[in-house]
Amino acid sequence: MDEIADIAIIGGGLVGAAASIVFGYPAMRGSLRVVLLERPNPQKGDARALALTLSTRRMFEVLGIWADIERAVQPLHQIVVSDWRGVDDQPELLRIEDGDAPVGVSAYFVESGIVLKALNKKLLECDHVQLMHGELSDLTVKTGKAEVKTGDGKLLAARLLIAADGKDSLTRAGSGIETISFDYPQSAIVTTIEHALPHGGRAYERFLPAGPFALLPLTGNRSSIVWTEDAKLAKRLMESTEEDFLAELRCRAGPHLGNIRLAGPRQIYPLSFMLAKAFAARRTALVGDAAHVIHPLAGLGFNLGMRDVAALAEVVINDARLGLDIGGDATLQRYQSWRRMDTLMTAAATDWLNRLFSNDNEFLRRLRDAGLQTVDRIVPLKTIFMQEAAGLTGDLPKLMKGEAL
Repeated sequence: MDEIADIAIIGGGLVGAAASIVFGYPAMRGSLRVVLLERPNPQKGDARALALTLSTRRMFEVLGIWADIERAVQPLHQIVVSDWRGVDDQPELLRIEDGDAPVGVSAYFVESGIVLKALNKKLLECDHVQLMHGELSDLTVKTGKAEVKTGDGKLLAARLLIAADGKDSLTRAGSGIETISFDYPQSAIVTTIEHALPHGGRAYERFLPAGPFALLPLTGNRSSIVWTEDAKLAKRLMESTEEDFLAELRCRAGPHLGNIRLAGPRQIYPLSFMLAKAFAARRTALVGDAAHVIHPLAGLGFNLGMRDVAALAEVVINDARLGLDIGGDATLQRYQSWRRMDTLMTAAATDWLNRLFSNDNEFLRRLRDAGLQTVDRIVPLKTIFMQEAAGLTGDLPKLMKGEAL
């Protein structure tokens, strides 16, 4: 064996890096030895912005990385939801402010590359983590351990294998875990804009027949655009000139931010739904996109991955302290029982909301508009909404409460 560890984590992206960090100080008292297997050319971040919930912030504070992120985040102060019926007809249906919930600021927006940089910086300080470069080529589970072989012939053995290698996870496939999946007839166009007028920390969500159009505030007079569009039209928009693209963008963004211009590259992401039929198999646990891929309309995907990591760490560390087998069936079943139902409910809700709002049916439009206007008039419902946005509902792991393990 080239490496023998307590835990082997496959995938060095955002979720894989966070999963590696949680098994050492300051997240826990005493460390488990971790090997992180990442691709030879790891990702550098992309144009997407992340919506970090309050619970994710608390976890990052425990991990010791929030200080490196905080100066680059834009706190969310308002959410404005409207129904787009044309350039001059965008009736506001719901407005929620951070004062509508006792938690104060419920979420923070930041570029994904900044979070990845902070995680990688922390990784270099983690004595319990050994970095390996390579890609999984073979996976074998034996009594008491899982063995991984990389494409360049390296061998790695661990008591627990964590799959953090994304939607097309080779680890999940090698473990024999099947998925429920389908493609949406939509793609998401992502870019960053600069605008003449300040956003005031407001996030705008506009529902168009093809899908939601979101303007998410970033630091300065900048906003991140997440533009869900019919897949064929999205492709044409990506191929259009910058002038033509901006004309379509301004039409959907409206005049409230003043003149806008592109401040980053245009990127496109085909949208899909995927849920693993199990979150664990022999010696293997799935986290992040290896376990679930949901529609981005609520901005919850990354935070769900952090919940996975926090819950798995808590279960594993508790069993390690009791001298139990951290990769055994009992440990993995507790993790699966904790996370799968919560994820299933969130995935189903986002899929339902996308189908409800991504259409031009007059009856459904009136129904959804009336529902949102009802929420707008009832403060307790707004409070519940903000608690969800802050990631404070459900059975929270300790890390997401701001408590070390």
